[in-house]
Amino acid sequence: MKTTSKEAAVATPGKPFLMRLGIGLFGIGMLAVLAVFIMFAAGLENLPIWLSVGAGVVTPLGLLLGLIALVREARAKS
Repeated sequence: MKTTSKEAAVATPGKPFLMRLGIGLFGIGMLAVLAVFIMFAAGLENLPIWLSVGAGVVTPLGLLLGLIALVREARAKS
């Protein structure tokens, strides 16, 4: 005989879309930063512009979106 508890019946909400987007962008940006460091260590000087943009813009954008989602979630709870 199966018994269901109240906790199991309540669906736990996932992360908001904005948070998932921020985490994804931050991760992509960090990979770009890592690639830039590796390329500079290998002696390459002329890096592709998209890689520099990914390292310099996408990483802080992802962090900003994650922080905005965090603040919105905290305000919604109170």
